[in-house]
Amino acid sequence: MDDKNTIEKKLSEIGVSRRDFMKFCGLVTTALGLSAAAIPRVAEAIMIKKRPPVVWLHFAECTGCTEAFFRSTYPWAAEIILDTISLDYHETIMTAAGYQAEEILDKTIRENKGNFIAVVEGAIPTKDNGIYGRMGGRTFLEIGRKVLVDSNPIAVLCVGNCASFGGLQAAAPNPTEAKSVGEALDLKTINISGCPPNAINIVATMVHYLLLEKLPALDEYNRPLFAYGKSVHDQCPRRSHFDNEEFVQEFGDEAAMQGWCLRQVGCKGPETFNNCPIVKFNDGTSWPVEAGHPCIGCAEPEFWDALSPFYEGE
Repeated sequence: MDDKNTIEKKLSEIGVSRRDFMKFCGLVTTALGLSAAAIPRVAEAIMIKKRPPVVWLHFAECTGCTEAFFRSTYPWAAEIILDTISLDYHETIMTAAGYQAEEILDKTIRENKGNFIAVVEGAIPTKDNGIYGRMGGRTFLEIGRKVLVDSNPIAVLCVGNCASFGGLQAAAPNPTEAKSVGEALDLKTINISGCPPNAINIVATMVHYLLLEKLPALDEYNRPLFAYGKSVHDQCPRRSHFDNEEFVQEFGDEAAMQGWCLRQVGCKGPETFNNCPIVKFNDGTSWPVEAGHPCIGCAEPEFWDALSPFYEGE
């Protein structure tokens, strides 16, 4: 049975209709900034393309990015994608533990050197040679060097703010001197930032590689431009009064923001680059600002320190 028939059979077995699957592919296509005409190509990329091995590592983090990915509104999406990309090592979901898990990791990177994708959650403590983050008798620094540097993966995808920029672990006073994966290992990474990032952006980055056989264009912080190329404010439907020059001239900035734009209560949308207003969350149902909560800038470097306080005003 070929890959396409295998995926279609699995969709049927878990009660997912072809229509639901194509709707999911539509969301991925939207995230990539492609026209609706590309939806069939995205579906083909997910269902047919050869599966590159993937190793998913966890360093200093809360596993929230994994939870967001696997517990998305499309609970089957992760399953289909993982069938597509061949997830060979993931501590949270794998049955193996202890020495057996470590043997699987070593075997995977040894047999697929230079030909696998690495996904990483969490920052890396670097103080005292990294002794404040250990697993299987090795520091996160040692694991990172072995898997992400010495084994020469096709790409290193940092999922979440912690892996991308250090996140909460690197916030002041940062006693373990935690750093982003790229900074700790002097390595170029693809940063899918957020706390947590939208699962659609994780999937879309992988699909971009499957579809075009190359990695996406990146911004100055090594984030995919398709997801982080515009500010939240520029894409936010609440900005209409604030950006209406005639309205502002007649009624003033305060009136423009009153009851509409959330900037006056601390919204960091103007300083934050992400596609939350476009792809949204929960099957594209809503996102924080649409629900009345200001953006806290979780996709930006040092957001815990640089963008706090998260709430302002009375």
